Amino acid sequence: MTHHRFLLLSLAGMSLLLTACGSGEREYDATGTFEATETTLSAEQGGTLLSFTLTEGDAVAAGQQVGLIDTTQLWLSIQQLLTSKQVYESQKPDVQTQLAAMRQQLAKAQQEEQRYRELVADGAAPAKMLDDATSQVLVLQRQLNALSSQLNTQVSTLNSQLSTVDAQLTQLYDQLARCHITVPLDATVIEKYAEQGELVTPGRPLAKLADTSHMYLRAYVTSQQLQNIRIGQNVTVFADYGDGQKKEYQGTVTWISSQSEFTPKTILTDDERADLVYAVKIGVENDGFVKIGMYGEVKL
Repeated sequence: MTHHRFLLLSLAGMSLLLTACGSGEREYDATGTFEATETTLSAEQGGTLLSFTLTEGDAVAAGQQVGLIDTTQLWLSIQQLLTSKQVYESQKPDVQTQLAAMRQQLAKAQQEEQRYRELVADGAAPAKMLDDATSQVLVLQRQLNALSSQLNTQVSTLNSQLSTVDAQLTQLYDQLARCHITVPLDATVIEKYAEQGELVTPGRPLAKLADTSHMYLRAYVTSQQLQNIRIGQNVTVFADYGDGQKKEYQGTVTWISSQSEFTPKTILTDDERADLVYAVKIGVENDGFVKIGMYGEVKL
């Protein structure tokens, strides 16, 4: 009996020893999932989608054109405005040419007035002739001023009409440019919502893009861990591929939540009993292996 009890105690002691030796320190302090900055590519004009070449998984570059909305009606409106602009331009009077003839008549009348003034002074002509010449100069001067005002008003009106046409053309050219669907940033196509031939309206989502070259691990830490974390801090991040397959990355803390929240069910923290945790975002340069939604770990 004594030998049997000693054997049991020895086996229990060995079991505790093995358990203690096997429980090493965990390789991570917090866990989370990888995410990327997502952007929705939307239609800026309405019409038929003549082409849309995006495919889910495609890598696209900023400024790359990936689709075209029908531009026929805009093009016709532009041609109509260009014709109107030509008509207004042709109606603009040549002010200087039209005033030149009147100025020539006025100059001749002023010469006659001066000649009669000299004749009257010499007693070679009656004063009435000088009065008539002076009146003629005044009449021509008024006619010149009236014609100049009329022509300037006409030019000003036509210039205003031309400015209106130019503003309308600028607006149409802007709408025409928006028919060309371009990508706003280097990204990967995550989802596609429209197909070629569909009728789209302004603001309709066409695709979802994500900047997968710069990934973020959204992890959760306890208040105790929070005191050891700061923005800009360098940390070690592990991408978990399952079955013990992991890849190590260098990450930088880019954001720390200022408000606590309840621990998500899928997240493990350094203290699994913690009810309240703080979210942090850790930026990682992606080498193409990290995917959105992938499980990750962080070592602070």
